[in-house]
Amino acid sequence: MIIPITHTSKNFYAHLGPIFGSRKVEKMTGDRFYDDDDKIWYLYYDKGVPDTFVGILNNVIKNVWTEKPEHLILVFKDINKKMTIKESIVPSLFNDIYIKSGYELVDHDYKNFLKIRSGSSD
Repeated sequence: MIIPITHTSKNFYAHLGPIFGSRKVEKMTGDRFYDDDDKIWYLYYDKGVPDTFVGILNNVIKNVWTEKPEHLILVFKDINKKMTIKESIVPSLFNDIYIKSGYELVDHDYKNFLKIRSGSSD
């Protein structure tokens, strides 16, 4: 089940708090997660527990994490139905997932990150 939430949603910190403070997530992605105002988080729940998180602000992907790649693909495909994603800098850890989810890779000069955007709708 995919659910969009914001930092004002009930139980927001119960679900995302462990990710915000996780050294494991930061080390793997090279990214830190913040609860910015107006950021919408898309969470995938597996058996009542969120295992995938995508944070978006103004149609730009700001944060990505998953424990199950197949769930991240489902979340990205859901997001693609709702909005066009502008150029976003995301962890290269999930490179194959971005491509499988229909995103276009953009030239970049980052070592551990990629630049992506919504692919063509052809």
